[in-house]
Amino acid sequence: MGTSNHHSGAPWRNFYGRIKGKGLRPSQEAYLNEDLAKLSPGAVDWDANPDRTPLDLPALFGDRPVWLEIGFGGGEHMVHQAGLNPGVGIIGCEPYINGVAMLLGKIRQAGVDNLRVHPGDVRDMFDVLPRASIDRAFLLYPDPWPKKRHHRRRFVTPEHLEPLAQVMKPGAVFRVATDIPDYVRQTLEQVPRHGFEWLAERPADWREPWDDWISTRYEQKALREARTPHYLTFRRT
Repeated sequence: MGTSNHHSGAPWRNFYGRIKGKGLRPSQEAYLNEDLAKLSPGAVDWDANPDRTPLDLPALFGDRPVWLEIGFGGGEHMVHQAGLNPGVGIIGCEPYINGVAMLLGKIRQAGVDNLRVHPGDVRDMFDVLPRASIDRAFLLYPDPWPKKRHHRRRFVTPEHLEPLAQVMKPGAVFRVATDIPDYVRQTLEQVPRHGFEWLAERPADWREPWDDWISTRYEQKALREARTPHYLTFRRT
């Protein structure tokens, strides 16, 4: 896990993405100040939980299945799924604070109450999720890191896939959407090596979106730029 760089014992981890973009609007600042704390799973905070006591998922969601979205961007997919599936609890992780603020605004507008939000790295969440506790996970249009020397920064590497496999239940579904052909290549190489099987049987299984899909702003940008989305579905073995 690396050496600690935090007084509470948090491990040192490289993080290469953006944490904050342009200035937040006053309404977004209000969402962060008023809503984020009550929607954050507290056990992820190293100061409050230096011993990494596992999250009490029944306390968060009762007996509902739990889904995980890794890097939710602006939150449109996460809120969409929460509305479609009120019998499910969804945890989203996103270190980009502007995206977190966007999600909080969408949560208010949609009135959904089955979401929890970690404004940080999903690796912190992996530290405290109980083993075999996640029923479904989403990785949607992750940072592509197109330069070859940066491919190790991608999510589909052992550093991320090993703990992901540990927290997912046998039979759980892992969905990956990307418009980058080389990201497809690396995903198909790496994910099956870490306890997953690819469920595609015909080209439509990766060319057509899932039945419950909502096209995100990242996908719309890809389509405008003539890049082809791929929809990859895996099952935890």
